[in-house]
Order: sequence, then C-alpha cells, then structure tokens
Amino acid sequence: MPKIKSGTRRGLIKGWKGLVWLLKIILPISFATALLVHYGIIYKLDFLMTPVMTWLSLPASAALVLVIGLFTGIYGTVAALSVMPFAMAHMTLIAVFTLISHNLIQESMVQGNSGFNPFFAAFFRVLMAFVVTFFCARVLGVTPETGGAIVPGTYGGEPTSFMVMLEQWGWGTFKLVGQIFCIIMPLMVILELAKAFHIINFITRMVSPVLCVMGLNRSTGMLWLTASVFGLAYGSAVIVEETQSNDFEREDLTRLHLSIGINHAMIEDPALFLPLGLPAVWLWIPRLAAAIIATWLYSLFLSARRLYVKRADHKKLCDH
Repeated sequence: MPKIKSGTRRGLIKGWKGLVWLLKIILPISFATALLVHYGIIYKLDFLMTPVMTWLSLPASAALVLVIGLFTGIYGTVAALSVMPFAMAHMTLIAVFTLISHNLIQESMVQGNSGFNPFFAAFFRVLMAFVVTFFCARVLGVTPETGGAIVPGTYGGEPTSFMVMLEQWGWGTFKLVGQIFCIIMPLMVILELAKAFHIINFITRMVSPVLCVMGLNRSTGMLWLTASVFGLAYGSAVIVEETQSNDFEREDLTRLHLSIGINHAMIEDPALFLPLGLPAVWLWIPRLAAAIIATWLYSLFLSARRLYVKRADHKKLCDH
C-alpha cells in the first residue's frame, strides 16, 4: 500500500510538472502560429520550401510545422497543427516526420553522451524522417493538393476577424490541453507504479526475444526499454548512466542508437497526436518498421565489411 501511494504521488507530481512545462511550449507556439496563419504571413514564404515539401507530398506551409517539431518536439508540433487547417492526410505525414526527428538538438546530445556521435545521430534521424515520410506518402497516395487549398486566416473554411480567431484559438487550445492532461497524468502514474514494483525489470526479461527480432543485442535491453517507454529526453539520465557504467560492444551500441533514434517514447509521443484524430496505425507502425529495417541493414553492412576484410587478408596471405 505505501508503494502504491508513493508511486501514485510521484506520478501525479511528474505529470503536473510535465503539463506545466507543456503549457510553456504550447501556448506561445500555438498563438504565434495562429497569428501567422490568420494574417497569411506563412503563405508568403511558400516558394522557398515548395520543392522540398512537394517531395514529401506536403504543402509548402507545412515547412513551419516541421521546423517547429525539429527544435521544440512533439508538443510544439501538436500545438501548431491544432491551429493550422491541414488536411488529415497531410497532418498524418507531418506526424510521421516529427515522431522520428523531433527535439533534435537535446536528444542528439543525449545520444552523444551515450557513446554515439551526436552530429551523425541528428543527420541520421532527419534522413530517416524524409525517407519514411516519402514512402508513407506514396502508400497513402497523398499529394500537396490533397484536401483542397488552404486559405489564410480561416477557421472552418470562412474568413474570421481577429477576435473570432482569438476566441477559437483559446477554446481549441483549452480542449487540446485538457485531452493531453488526460493522457499524461495516468500514464505517468502507471510508469511510476511500474518502477516501484520492479515491473520494468520483469518486462525487460520478457522482451529479450523481441530485441533479437529487431536486430538488437540482449545486453542493451534495459537501454532500449528505457528509451522506448520514457523517450530519449525523459530517460536520458538512465541511458547515459547505463552506457557509461557498462562496457557495451561498440557495434551493439550503434545498433541500439540507430533504433532508438528513430523509434522512442512509443507510448506518449504517438498518443499526443490522437486528440487531433490521426489514425493510430500511422503513428506507431512506420517508425517501428523503419527502426527494425535500419538495424538489420547495419548488421548486413557489418557482415559484408567483415567478409571483405577477411577476403582481403586471405588474398594478402596468398600473394606472400
């Protein structure tokens, strides 16, 4: 009983702190984005990003949301999407891109302190975000014009005054924060209770066979589970401490970072997009599949390199 009470209390405290931190991001970003949309400022810059966005089957105005996600994280992207009138298919692609490449600076630093080159970590995540989003767009059959043209300064398809826009922004943001609150609070309580009753360690042993399927070494199970459940930012302390206090093989650590760089915070991050009505399958499956493919491709590369070195050494022996 004391463990339940203390775990619940810690979860509620962490959940509340997380919500306050979230408000500091959502309120200014969503309001600034609403102003950019209302006055049509963002659409005057379309020509700068049209080639890149077209390749991703997105309208040029989506560039702002992607940049917000790269530097502020999932919360900033959700805040921006809540006030920008994108088609559902476009929001899905934006979510896929951001889930892989969000909060790039902070999370790359975490990977850097965990034995992985931070610059390569950032480059790799952005590259995979482009590749995965490109393929998802082709599967969905999305084009930049999908859902019709976006009209600056409109909500619900009709031009609005500043006060109407302000009222709609306020009510929409309030509902969004309320929905996210209902996700974060119970989630943090569950995670704290799982830690208190050592369920995390039990789950680590249970998922060991899954790690093999994903192309990861079982020795990195705790690191993978921490990143998968808590994410790179929230789980940074555990990830850094584990990598610095244990002697992992460099190749095993590289596989791990390639995987968790693409696919981490598997519970919270995708769930934050659910209040926007995005289909769950596109929030979870693409980056999980990309993480598995990336680790196996790296393993194939290592095998090919070893074979090449072995043949080269054999040829040298024969020549002598």
